[in-house]
Parts: sequence; structure tokens; C-alpha cells
Amino acid sequence: MVQPAAVAHGWPDDPVPLSLDTAPVPEYTFGSLGDLLPTLVAAQGVPGFDPRIAELTPADRNCVFLIDGLGWEQIKAHPDEAPYLTSLLGSSRGGTGRPVTAGFPATTATSLASVGTGRYPGTHGLPGYTVRNPDTGELMNQLRWRPWTEPRVWQPYPTVFQLAHAAGIHTAQVSSPIFEQTPLTQVALSGGTFHGRLSGEERMDFSAEQLAAGDRSLVYTYYSELDGAGHRFGIDSDAWRGQLMFVDRLVQRLAEQLPPRSALYVTADHGMVDIPFDEQHRIDFDEDWELRAGVALLGGEGRARHVYAVPGAEADVLTCWREVIGEQFWVASRDEAIALGWFGDEIDDRVYGRIGDVVAAAHDDVAITASVNEPHESAMVGMHGSMTPAEQLVPLLEVRS
Repeated sequence: MVQPAAVAHGWPDDPVPLSLDTAPVPEYTFGSLGDLLPTLVAAQGVPGFDPRIAELTPADRNCVFLIDGLGWEQIKAHPDEAPYLTSLLGSSRGGTGRPVTAGFPATTATSLASVGTGRYPGTHGLPGYTVRNPDTGELMNQLRWRPWTEPRVWQPYPTVFQLAHAAGIHTAQVSSPIFEQTPLTQVALSGGTFHGRLSGEERMDFSAEQLAAGDRSLVYTYYSELDGAGHRFGIDSDAWRGQLMFVDRLVQRLAEQLPPRSALYVTADHGMVDIPFDEQHRIDFDEDWELRAGVALLGGEGRARHVYAVPGAEADVLTCWREVIGEQFWVASRDEAIALGWFGDEIDDRVYGRIGDVVAAAHDDVAITASVNEPHESAMVGMHGSMTPAEQLVPLLEVRS
């Protein structure tokens, strides 16, 4: 048991690391992004699936509109910019008015894989922004798919879309044309027909058409620009608020075109927090000799790090990271993170080595950047990845016709 630190003049003599028991583990199996599509297609009669999110009621035609970066807390904080989304907050999660959880880490590649496969990070195998490939020893960027790795080897499970299409459901993805051939789309969102549409308005209109095209339909559509504005300018910026206003209009546009017997679910892959540009809030791994000691590779992203130790140095790296950042991050060993369920209830053998020897998830408004090796990511204002409510909680807003 961790004992309270001795206090002198109001300050602790020794830092006390955050207890891992206080980390808010995602609601896998009953209330996470990976549970959404299995719940919807189970009600449509696709074999092999069970309804997991008990609050949702069946519909013959289901549309999922995933807005990249639209966290639950960000909607609640901006009612003037998002009046329509705000009016739907009470509909979230089947009318309970509660959010669902993204999964850990709360990042796009991981979340889209969870959505599309109906599985959790420990089984679909995309457990972070960058992770080590155990076969090569290299860091694999799972969003940009660099270096190239055979997609169906990296993530071998069929998507829910593929299984729904095989069961006779009219299945379609409506997104930007640039995503049609990406490896992430192949492993997470393929199945049925991909329809590339450039503008948000075109995607909304065509999604409604695709919903109506089948007696039973499953349609997925996506918008990424809100996330881009948050990364570049922050969620406290006029640019981000302008994107939120546009997103609000897109949702209403789609909702007003729903064909009969349809349900629209508006959700997101993660929320976001702004990280100030100072040494108190940004710890530069490339300039910190203590954090670098014994580390062979730094993976993940600023608020959700996978740390790969030099063989034999795993225990020392864990101890050092807990001592240096343990008051601001939940710092776990790989086996501790797995036992606590951070990556879901199961871990495939092929995924085990992709998870860091040490996993660090931010508690405070702080990030571990890498100014030399990750200059683009280190320059971002808005960040995400951890298990804080601002990042982890996402909406599941519902409109029915």
C-alpha cells in the first residue's frame, strides 16, 4: 500500500505516484465504441453478434456519423456553437443522456479499428498511434501506416461491415475519397461499398440516399476537419469553434433527411485537451536524460506513451518513469496495464509485444513530447490519447425517423 508522503511546510518530501486503481478504464463490453456496431447489426439479424449497449433499440436502417475529435465535454462546453448537437445530448446512449467511452488509447487509429471490427485494442491490434512491431523492432505508425506492413497480417479479423454485407445488409461507407485505399480503411472500415464525396454536405446527402437504398442498411460516414483544427489551433480557438458550428449544421442536415425506420448515431473517436507551450506542461523526452535512460523506443503520443526498454532495463525504466512523472501520469508496466483492462478483456499473442514495456497515460494537462523525433506532433496545440473524461468520453447522440 502506498503510504502518504511526509509533509513539511505544506509540500510533500517525496512524490507519490498516482494509484493505478484511479485510472478510469473504458467501458469495454457494454459501453465503448467497440460495442456500437455489434449492437446495431445484432438487431438487424447478422449472425455472430450480441447486443452489448443495452440502452439502444433496434432499427432496420442504421447510420453512424463519426466526427473526429468531437468529445462529449467539448459539446457540453459549447452550446452556442452547437445548438443542434446540444439539443440531442439527452438522446445519447439510448436516451440515458450519458456518453460512451472511446477505449485506450483515445486516438484515431485505435478507435476506428474498434468501431469497424467491434473488437478492442488488445485483439484488433492497433493499441496506439505508434507502436513497436515485434517482428522488425521498428515503430509502426498505425494512422499513416509507416513503415509499410501487410494490413491483413497486422489486423486479420473481418470488419463488422464485411460480415453485415455477407448477411445481406446494404452496407456503405461515405467519406473523403482520400481514405478509400488507405490501409487503415482496409483493416477497419472495409465491407460493402465505399463512396467518396468531397464536401461534408455531399456526404450527408449521399448517406441519407444510401440508408434508403436497402430494406436493412448500415451506413458509416466521417468528418475529420474538426480534429485537424483542434490539433493545429486548439479547442479554445475561433478556427475550432467555426468547425464545430459547421459540424452542427451537417448533423442537422443528415437528421432531416433520414428515411423511414432509420436511426442516426453521432459519435466520435476521442475528445481533446489543449496543452500550453511551457516546460510545466510539456516534458520533452528528447531533452530529458532521466526519461531517456534505458529506453530503446518511444511510441504512442504525447498523452499516451508506449515505452520500449532496452532488454533487461524494463524494471529500471518503470521505476524511473514513476519517480519522474508519476504524479502527473498513470505509469504501468505492460502486464499491469493488461491486468487492469486498459486494452480490453483479452490480448492476442501477436499484440502483446506491441504494447510498451511501460505505458504512461496522462492525468494532468501535460504531455511528453519529442521535439527532435516528433516535431510535427510536438507542435500540436490540442492533444488526446489518455483516459481523462475530456479525451475518453464521446457522444452517442441519436435521431430516429
